[in-house]
Amino acid sequence: MTSTNKWAMIDGHNVRILKDPDKEIVKEDDSIRHVFVIGSKGIPAAYGGFETFVEKLTQYRVSDRIHYHVARMAEDDMRFEYNGASVFNVKVPYIGPARAVACDLIALRRCIHYCKVHPQIKNPVFYVLACRIGPFIAQYRREIHALGGVLYVNPDGHEWKRAKWSKPVRRYWKYSEGLMVKNADLLICDSKNIEKYIRTTYKTYSPKTTFIAYGSEYEPSPLADDAPAFTDWLSRRGLKAKNYYLVVGRFVPENNFETMIREFMRSDSQKDFAIITTTNGRFYNRLQETLSFEKDPRIKFVGTVYDPALLGKIRENAYAYFHGHEVGGTNPSLLEALGATDLNLLLNVGFNKEVAEDAALYWSKEEGNLAELIHKADGLSAEEIAEFGRKAKERIRKNYSWEYIVDLYETLFLK
Repeated sequence: MTSTNKWAMIDGHNVRILKDPDKEIVKEDDSIRHVFVIGSKGIPAAYGGFETFVEKLTQYRVSDRIHYHVARMAEDDMRFEYNGASVFNVKVPYIGPARAVACDLIALRRCIHYCKVHPQIKNPVFYVLACRIGPFIAQYRREIHALGGVLYVNPDGHEWKRAKWSKPVRRYWKYSEGLMVKNADLLICDSKNIEKYIRTTYKTYSPKTTFIAYGSEYEPSPLADDAPAFTDWLSRRGLKAKNYYLVVGRFVPENNFETMIREFMRSDSQKDFAIITTTNGRFYNRLQETLSFEKDPRIKFVGTVYDPALLGKIRENAYAYFHGHEVGGTNPSLLEALGATDLNLLLNVGFNKEVAEDAALYWSKEEGNLAELIHKADGLSAEEIAEFGRKAKERIRKNYSWEYIVDLYETLFLK
């Protein structure tokens, strides 16, 4: 990061440093609703679902009566302005999985203190993303209420089910989730299935919930089909447009890479299977040993793609997209696929079905099921595939556009 005067370059974005936050952040107009967003790694967004959500929440802001304050995990305590929001870095040491917990606690404490020393801030909203700090939240809730504020929580998905966590960490996540539900004034669920789970599992707390989905872009990639950036990418990886199945996502067991690879190898498809991911060494080696996928020339691990325009073009030109996520709520990569890829083959779980409805085909983890669906997909006509694409894009446009989602949030924050 380099800076001159009151500007700095952060993750490729030129941002304005706030050298006098008291004058530049706090507005005297008490009709302004100050919303403190805690729990993402911050903006500008480089990756991650929550990070992209906060990026779009601030980018698509319409109301001039809302001012966002966003906590950002960093290695310094700089403050800067981005997307009209006041971003404050939270310096946290590298202490493993507990780093995110520490960051949330420090950020929440700083936001509460900020409101205490600026009494012109009326009825602040504290929006905590994820359920990491349950054992500590009761005290903070009391302080928030003393300020006239409210505590909103996004419970995320079933983080306690993720295989990447050890059993003690998973137990902590579940325990923490319960306490966050108990103390939240409102839980904003980005999935109807998650909302149902919260209301059923924690009914003893009579939790107040609302559903606001995650959002997605749905405009076509600005790259042309013959753009060198795209055609060179295909050539280097031995792929042809409309002749590859695709998956983009974290390389973790609960995303069912093993099932997708095994079933594709079982299928008689003449197409390729392109996998865009950062491979985890241990998991990759285990699958290689179990499946021997390196012997199948159709299976192609093609690295990562961080350029949104290029990734969009890759999605648009896939023959079909696989989605194997079974943990969590509304998944960003699923929304992106529905907005770009015509034919989508999704794991048959509630989270995915509530998003795509009849705009996709569904598979189970039962042996042979996905291989059979691949055979069916290969036999679809161009007209049938185009109709799936039309339905998928309509689902995104009507229910998941960022304009629509941000409008719901602004209405909620200004109540």
